[in-house]
Parts: sequence; structure tokens; C-alpha cells
Amino acid sequence: MSEPVRLLPVRILIHGASGRMGQALLRLAGARQDCRVVAAVSARSPAQRVVEGVPHFAASELGGAPEFDAAIDFSLPDGFGAVLALCVQRGAAFVSGTTGLSEAQRADLQAAAARVPVLWAANFSLGVAVLEDLVERAASTLRGWDCDIVEAHHTQKKDAPSGTALALGAAAQRGDARPHYASLRAGDIVGEHMVQFTGAGERIELIHRAGNRDIFARGALHAAVRLAGRPAAEYRLRDLL
Repeated sequence: MSEPVRLLPVRILIHGASGRMGQALLRLAGARQDCRVVAAVSARSPAQRVVEGVPHFAASELGGAPEFDAAIDFSLPDGFGAVLALCVQRGAAFVSGTTGLSEAQRADLQAAAARVPVLWAANFSLGVAVLEDLVERAASTLRGWDCDIVEAHHTQKKDAPSGTALALGAAAQRGDARPHYASLRAGDIVGEHMVQFTGAGERIELIHRAGNRDIFARGALHAAVRLAGRPAAEYRLRDLL
């Protein structure tokens, strides 16, 4: 899809601004020239109304946020619907990494894609987006090879396999492979994913290692800037590279 011509900077609303990802988004957006945060929204009432030039709002005040071109949502499922509805109402792009969505919420996301550009991803690493493409291509070419996905994360991560591992597995399945999964929880590993294809006498390993969590915030900002102004549809991160 061609990239729209638009005036920069892109105006961004951050939903879930008090969380770890929200704080990273605020910090990294401040150093970019292609976007500007016009509202930071948190579940609770903010201690300060304006922080470093960015207006802060409670989730209950979401409707009073200024105009924006794209919203980035890293919050909880109970706040997902309100910010998605606001994007539809205002014709703004919607980027979300909120996990634990219900089937009804996923249906709402698909319905919103008929009105505005939307993107939901389990992982906003640009490298992982490329890895998904490589996995699908390898699986479609190496028919009949074994496919194994090994992922490692820190000890506090509860779900296994990770959402990223499952997304890589879905890419492998699109290429007609049948992936098997293995998970490791150790230390403070941010995230490592290896997809291995094994044939008779040979093996291919495709690996991505995350060194810090800023890569996910950078990817979300990249997506928001590229998604703003595009036609209504449901996008993948790889569509915006």
C-alpha cells in the first residue's frame, strides 16, 4: 500500500500513558520530529495536568482530549473499547498492543477497520515483523521440513508460548508448516525467539533477540506515524515497513 502524503508532525494520543510502555512512548516521542504527543491518558486522575508540555487526562475525561491523528493504546482490556470508539468518532488511526482482548473486542476492532485504519499487534518490534515474513516464506518453500519455535523471556512472564511465538507460528502455518513450541523462563530476558526449520542433513535458524523494551515503543510510534491518514482497513506492522 502506498504511503499517504501528509503534513508532519503527526498528532498522537497515548492511551495507557502511566504504564511502562506509555512512559517509554512519551520519552521517545519527545525526541522525534515526525510526531507530537497532544494527549496522555491514564486510568487515574493525573497528579499534574501538563507534564513537559503534554496535557494529561484521566480515562474518564477521554472525550475531552484535543484533536489527534492517531491513538496508541497500551492499556487494559476494560479501557480498550472507549479509545477505539473515540478513534472511529474522530476518524483517527488506531494502534494497539493491549493484550487479553475478548472475542467481542476483536470483533469491534474488525468492525472499526471499515471506518478507520487500525493495527493490533502482539509485538511491535520492526525486526519481528520482518521475521514473520521470513518465516512464512521459508515455510512455503521448505515443504515437509520440521518447524520448531523456541522462545525465552523473563521469569515474570506468565503466558507460554508467548504471543509473539504464536504469531510466528501462524506465519509458519500460512506457509503450510506445522510448528511445535518450546518456552523458557529465566532471569530478566527481554525476549528471544528462534524459528528452526530442519530437513534431512540440514537446518535453518531464524532468530530475533530483543535487547530492551524501547524497541516496542519505537515500533508503535513508527506504526502510528505511517498509519495516520491511510484508508480504513486492518493493517499489519509489516505493511508499514
